[in-house]
Amino acid sequence: MSNEIQKFRIDIPQQQLDDLRARLDSARLPAPLPGDGWDTGVPTTWLRDMVDYWRTEYDWRAAEAELNTFPQYTTEIDGQTIHFLHVRSPHDGALPLLMTHGWPGSVAEFLDVIGPLTDPAAHGGDPKDAFHLVIPALPGFGFSGPVTETGWTVQRIAAAWAELMHRLGYERYGVQGGDIGAAVSPEVGRTVPERVAGVHVNGGPGPMPPLPLAEDEFASLTAVEQDRVRRIEAFMQEEFGYIAIQSTRPQALAYGLVDSPVGQLAWIMDKFREWTYPRNIDPDKIIARDRLLTNVMLYWLTATAGSAAYVGYAHAGGWGTPQVNSGVPTGVIVFAHDIGIRRYSEPEHTITRWIEADSGGHFAALEEPALLTADIREFFRDLR
Repeated sequence: MSNEIQKFRIDIPQQQLDDLRARLDSARLPAPLPGDGWDTGVPTTWLRDMVDYWRTEYDWRAAEAELNTFPQYTTEIDGQTIHFLHVRSPHDGALPLLMTHGWPGSVAEFLDVIGPLTDPAAHGGDPKDAFHLVIPALPGFGFSGPVTETGWTVQRIAAAWAELMHRLGYERYGVQGGDIGAAVSPEVGRTVPERVAGVHVNGGPGPMPPLPLAEDEFASLTAVEQDRVRRIEAFMQEEFGYIAIQSTRPQALAYGLVDSPVGQLAWIMDKFREWTYPRNIDPDKIIARDRLLTNVMLYWLTATAGSAAYVGYAHAGGWGTPQVNSGVPTGVIVFAHDIGIRRYSEPEHTITRWIEADSGGHFAALEEPALLTADIREFFRDLR
């Protein structure tokens, strides 16, 4: 295995883009189901409009150029190619910060926070809050995919991230993430606690409450926490299907998503609509269409729908296994749509900051970049 770090630049062959355009031009959409609403999946009317925008207005070359404004690299860790952005701050004393995305996200989630975090002085902030950013694509996702081996557990990913930071010469750093990143980031703290200054997550670091809750335990929760329990229960009844498919038959699903850009778009947009805030607003009214499509493109162009699902939900070991508290200071910001409950997180995490936000959803860096940036800055201010 080579420890070499190689420069990387995204340069998609025009043939791939022409093929995408041809597929979009000839796409066959299903007839709307009764009501054509989000309760049965992405509405045909809404998706047709998104597909038309993708065909006629979205500019991948502009998105590619934006991504390429940030230094990118690849390296092989534990037999797997890892793609990452490495954006150093111009400010002396910047703290290295490792940021991890989730599913169905990508490194594109963080584009709007890179500038404010690396160069706060240029964005109305204090240079003392600056970070050097390392933003890897999870194994199996985007240009870190596909995976070639089984066993990419949270623990294995965390060990790979610790090795990545070591190769970059960072011996003390912070970690941050949401969704899968909210599981990986604390695990980095358990893997190398002596190197991690602090762990910051959005959405809650887990674990989930033990459902079903006893009546007296439910009654002891705050009204906000009770609402979160109800939404978790609703999720298990109404939305768990995608996990059931991705954790049992990711390859069967991949054939459709890798062959059909419309299928890939619909599969991801269903979750963006369900997990953005407020839930009853179409996702393109909350996050710009170009951002949504750039995220989808990182799945489509790399044909990683299957390996991303496999790593996210079908790895050995499973999510939710009880974890040892690393003792690393942990900060949490729970946005309005998310479901973190402090009392269930505290046994496994040394929580020193817990913020409840009244806006924002699951995709924090895309929905509320300024609020997320401010919370990251404040949490790490005393940990440098």
